[in-house]
Amino acid sequence: MKSSTPCQYRIEHRCNFHYETAAHGSVMLLRLYPREDAGQQVLDFDLRTEPLTLPVSCMDAFGNRCHLINIHRMHQQTVLHARARVAAGPDPQLSIDPDTDSWKAVAETTDRVRHWVFLNPSRFVYVCESLKAFVEAHGIERGQNPLSSLLQAASKLYEAFSYMPGSTHVDSTIEHILETRRGVCQDYTHVLIAIGRAWGIPSRYVSGYLHLEGIGNEQTPAGASHAWAEFWIPGLDWVGIDPTNNTPADHRHIRMAIGRDYADAAPTQGTYFNGGHSRLEVCVTVASTDEPVSAARPFAEPANLSQVTSAPQPPRASLEQ
Repeated sequence: MKSSTPCQYRIEHRCNFHYETAAHGSVMLLRLYPREDAGQQVLDFDLRTEPLTLPVSCMDAFGNRCHLINIHRMHQQTVLHARARVAAGPDPQLSIDPDTDSWKAVAETTDRVRHWVFLNPSRFVYVCESLKAFVEAHGIERGQNPLSSLLQAASKLYEAFSYMPGSTHVDSTIEHILETRRGVCQDYTHVLIAIGRAWGIPSRYVSGYLHLEGIGNEQTPAGASHAWAEFWIPGLDWVGIDPTNNTPADHRHIRMAIGRDYADAAPTQGTYFNGGHSRLEVCVTVASTDEPVSAARPFAEPANLSQVTSAPQPPRASLEQ
């Protein structure tokens, strides 16, 4: 469903890290603050933690607003509760211009220097023998122009792979989905990015959320975060493509973080001391609201979490104080 006007969404993301025995301390980097670019605006943001700690706002190398938390006492679990109100859209107009959306324009643009980090292999995105065999077997090749070629490649992945939660994990390699043909959004996205980079197109990973409107064949389950790819196309800037759902990214795709691959854009990263094995529970809700964008109001006090609010702070250039 295309939208020509901004849409507003309420997002709640709750993580609960349970430890087998009490952890003596923990450090985490959170990427739960929505991005404010590409027509997306953050109207409200609220972050609470248990145990109580004061999140420190910072900016990573990719321009993602992050929060650093450091818990110095024993705790049996770590609870994170982030809530945001976001205005997104309108949808980009993806028209193919032969003079700009061409392989020659991609190869000759000076912006390749600016985006070089998105042209090279990364931890989860690289060209391997499994990828070469898959591309050849499914007839995935450069077509008349970059954008239509990428959309066709995404369609091939959608047809070839089976969306199966639990079939992979956060450290799964690109070879795993190529060999088993089963995976989740991050796996689909890694493969499509690898194809884009192999074709010389700056390609990056996006983590975020997808608002399910119940009108299509979306494979992304409700109550989960999502991932898709973005490609730099001359004349169009960054264009999002969601291979998991075989669609260009639109107003329903709410962007949280970008990076070379999942390792750069994961919602939470960190470590804890002692504590034995850990178990993670995640609950995500994304709801649209008919409330006008100009009528944004602060969040009400939640009934089930009495921690203090971490108000948005000016971004820092690094994690250093």
